[in-house]
Amino acid sequence: MLVLRWLIVTLPIARDLASTGIRVNTIVPGLIHTSLFQGAPQKVIDSLVTRVLYPKRPGEADEILVVAVMLMENKYMNGESIRMDGGIRMQPR
Repeated sequence: MLVLRWLIVTLPIARDLASTGIRVNTIVPGLIHTSLFQGAPQKVIDSLVTRVLYPKRPGEADEILVVAVMLMENKYMNGESIRMDGGIRMQPR
């Protein structure tokens, strides 16, 4: 549900801040290998990874970093939400 909220508010916030010269973009991460992720039981990790379309693995923090840098360097990108989830769409419970 949180992902949906960010997708909904990114463009309105970008519109509100445009007159001040501020661009707004969001990165919506999916299954990313972090320290929190490492604490999950292997059975849970394996179950989640099977849902990823391609590549069949969790994302890495440096992959998020590459997109964050691109968003900062690309002065024309504004009001966008970029999903970085390997195609996984986790349904709310």
